[in-house]
Amino acid sequence: MTATDEYNKRYEFFNIITGEAMRVHRKYHAGLLESAYEAALKYLLEQKGYKVERQKYLPMYWDDVQLDQTYRMDLVVNDDIILELKAVNFVDKEHRRQLFNYMHLTKTPYGMLINLGGTSLFSEWYKRDAYSGEIEKIKLL
Repeated sequence: MTATDEYNKRYEFFNIITGEAMRVHRKYHAGLLESAYEAALKYLLEQKGYKVERQKYLPMYWDDVQLDQTYRMDLVVNDDIILELKAVNFVDKEHRRQLFNYMHLTKTPYGMLINLGGTSLFSEWYKRDAYSGEIEKIKLL
């Protein structure tokens, strides 16, 4: 197996999730609420054998003190991939920032930004470095 094959196999789950998101987009097209796409994608991923949590609560802390503020992550897959879904005309830097903040707060290694609101599906894949905390965009070779 070549280095490129190994690299692509390591991130194969991104392709699988994107493929299921494409199925959702082809069936429902643009124009629905984000929650409808969320429910459909959760169902399809569970049919593939993934563990999926929908609207997972993310509490906020100041040091060791829990604050009276929580966020909800759209979908969390296998406890290590955050899926931030959008149903907008175009993705902006604020949407990426939201995903990056969730990844930093939870120390989750992978994240995907998926927009089902446009005429075609848009997705970006990210990896968080466990040591530096830096987030880099992943591209298959």
